[in-house]
Amino acid sequence: MRTSTPHTCTRLTLASAVAAFVVCASSSAHADEQLLIKNPGDHPRYFFDAEPHGLVGYGPFVRNFSAGAGFRGTFILVQNGFVPTINNSIGLGVGADAFFPARGSVPFVVPVVMQWNFWLSTHWSVFGEPGVAVAFGSRDYVVPTFSAGGRYHFNERIALTMRLGYPALTVGVSFFL
Repeated sequence: MRTSTPHTCTRLTLASAVAAFVVCASSSAHADEQLLIKNPGDHPRYFFDAEPHGLVGYGPFVRNFSAGAGFRGTFILVQNGFVPTINNSIGLGVGADAFFPARGSVPFVVPVVMQWNFWLSTHWSVFGEPGVAVAFGSRDYVVPTFSAGGRYHFNERIALTMRLGYPALTVGVSFFL
């Protein structure tokens, strides 16, 4: 009889998270869904996005895959971003992520990113995040980080957030303050 390994369990968790997001993303639009991308500035006004999240890491500071937890805080710097004809905003994100490997020390990672948000509709927004991450643990690293993510907005203040990139996949809840 075959037993599951931590690596197999982590893959199953990763596949489940991706499947859940795809199901949410592919659900039919609500009758009240409005396209907002061509309306510059037509998005919720907030100055800070507080996002606790779970994560699966696969960067240079963990072997194979490693589950963990973290927090990302993004300060909105520009309400109307780089492209004046579409609905976009720019923020500076700083976070703290802890990875829990099967053995060895627990790496602690501090990402610093620029977040470029695109507000597509009443319930959907997407973003890109280039930046750097500093990892502390048995060895210290500075690595590039880049992610693409999406949010399903339950209302103007709370959203389900998924981020896929390097060095981790995260799923969390955003609170727009």
